[in-house]
Amino acid sequence: MIAGVARQILVILVRVLVGARGEWVGCAPEPRTRIYFANHTSHFDTLAVLSALPRGLRRRTRPVAARDYWGGSALKRFIAEDALRAVLIDRDGKAEGDPLAPVEAALAQGDSVLIFPEGTRGAGEAVAPFRGGLHRLAERFPDAELIPVHLENLARVMPKGSFLIVPVTCTARFGAPLRQTPGETRAEFLERARAAVADLDPRRGERAA
Repeated sequence: MIAGVARQILVILVRVLVGARGEWVGCAPEPRTRIYFANHTSHFDTLAVLSALPRGLRRRTRPVAARDYWGGSALKRFIAEDALRAVLIDRDGKAEGDPLAPVEAALAQGDSVLIFPEGTRGAGEAVAPFRGGLHRLAERFPDAELIPVHLENLARVMPKGSFLIVPVTCTARFGAPLRQTPGETRAEFLERARAAVADLDPRRGERAA
């Protein structure tokens, strides 16, 4: 009850601050098991994607977050694990066991997950190379839809190194499902996935020019 109220408050707050508008340009918001993968430019990224999802999908979509950050205090743990139903993973490699095991467990029970394959926040100008976790999840869960998501303007909300929140209108753009190609190498797949996110940016032509 309390966690649900906290989640709704966070969603409303993000919508007020950044709009968090969703555009479904390559797929429809359907209750399937999905792996949403997005560019990472702001602390607001997770909330922006969740806020852009219809309520029914939001309840079954679990963001993947770093335990070293979100497990750092009781408040952060409550927001991550209870309010957002996040899957916390150990990204530093120091903990025993498989860091992706909790993510695989969430997918195995039919939940969708949201991941940021770049691994760290960028400046919003370009999508950085993807790490290998997305490829592994795609291999182990071939029936889960791989949905690229491009977040536009989130880097301007709270620029890296700043604690000042700047209200702007942001968009989460959901693209067409990505499918693995027979014989495709891991590196080829990850580059194609990165390009699928980058191609959803309506400003890509201006940057290329």
